[in-house]
Amino acid sequence: MNKIKSEFLNIKSWAEEDRPREKLLLKGTSALTDAELIAILIGTGTTSLSAVDLAKNLLQHSNNSLDDLARFTVKDLMKIKGIGEAKAITIISALELGRRRKEINTTERPKINGSKDAYELVKGDLMDLPHEEFWVIMLNRANRLLKKHQISLGGVHGTVADPKIIFKTALESLASGIIVAHNHPSGNLTPSQQDIDLTKKLKEAGKLLEIQLLDHVIIASKNYFSFADEGLM
Repeated sequence: MNKIKSEFLNIKSWAEEDRPREKLLLKGTSALTDAELIAILIGTGTTSLSAVDLAKNLLQHSNNSLDDLARFTVKDLMKIKGIGEAKAITIISALELGRRRKEINTTERPKINGSKDAYELVKGDLMDLPHEEFWVIMLNRANRLLKKHQISLGGVHGTVADPKIIFKTALESLASGIIVAHNHPSGNLTPSQQDIDLTKKLKEAGKLLEIQLLDHVIIASKNYFSFADEGLM
């Protein structure tokens, strides 16, 4: 009987889809309960409680409220049987990261309404560089910034911008639209034939992936050239 109980309490003996870590990999984070997510954080249970049961017990002490749990101190958590200092610190650290993320999300993401907004977003990264760099700005459906990312860094006369890398980056960010940008250290704003060909290639590839290329911006000194503004998209 004790052996059966011990095997039940050992998460490794559960069906793979019922183990929190495996369940997360199979079904994603949204499929996990609060207790299962906390169980992943604490890692192990006790001789009489599985990690999930220990997490459920932890939530009961905080009225099943993550907000209440976030108010616990390390000492508060350590009063709960099975929660040592290391587990308490892990839980508090995770909840603090969640709090910080929530704070950041309350600040509205900047919206890119045109080439000027795109230029302002990347000019600090590209202006006055002695070499070429290629960046991609990733946007959601509302044209609000998801992130910007450096794709490549080259020499004075050019840099390689691989469409596969550009769209891989966009797909990983779940972008609905992108704006690409690079600089001309020479100060010449005129797009090269290579710039024109790349823009066409990215536009066609974007159609297949349902990620719209909205613009290609070239930055030289304190000025910029926009393919969209010039009707070259």
